[in-house]
Amino acid sequence: MARTRKLMTDRDFTDAMEKQFAIQVFEDDHLISAGGRIIRYDDNQVVIQRSISEIDYHDRDSCDFFGAW
Repeated sequence: MARTRKLMTDRDFTDAMEKQFAIQVFEDDHLISAGGRIIRYDDNQVVIQRSISEIDYHDRDSCDFFGAW
């Protein structure tokens, strides 16, 4: 059974990126992205790659991020 944890701090995002957690992204309580991996983040945005050519940029303040492992 997969465990899910909300990513809130820089440490959470670093762990998710290093451990290659599958990421779910919610905006306004709606799932807008699932299954990608974090490839980069900063104070303003999180970059998630779902395939070779599919890269999404999400605003860190307006979205909620969850990592599954």
